[in-house]
Amino acid sequence: MTRYFGPYLLTFAVALLPLPAAADAASEIVNAAQHAEYAAQATSIDVAHAHLHHALNCLVGPNGMDFDATALNPCKGAGNGAIPDTSDAAKQKSLEAAANKAREGLKANDLSTAQKDAAETEKMLKAIK
Repeated sequence: MTRYFGPYLLTFAVALLPLPAAADAASEIVNAAQHAEYAAQATSIDVAHAHLHHALNCLVGPNGMDFDATALNPCKGAGNGAIPDTSDAAKQKSLEAAANKAREGLKANDLSTAQKDAAETEKMLKAIK
């Protein structure tokens, strides 16, 4: 005797699929601001650049422009990046501006300029509600 489990088996198989991580733009913004703060307090250009990369990774996400897969992504598992996870157009524009300021800091060759850009990035992110 053959038993038919078609719809039940499919339901069971779908239930076993991993669920996508819930997007948490708010925590991604907080993490990005924290790493911008670390960059602003850095004592070397390399450390400032490292933390600016961390902040940028949180903002743009793994599929975003200038995501650095060789740098830490402190927002891994929180979503796809604050920018893609934000649906509010005004907030997205503010996040893009903060990402651009972080990019400026990454282009800086001297510590004081990178720190200044990082502090501005932090300020911009903390102003986002």
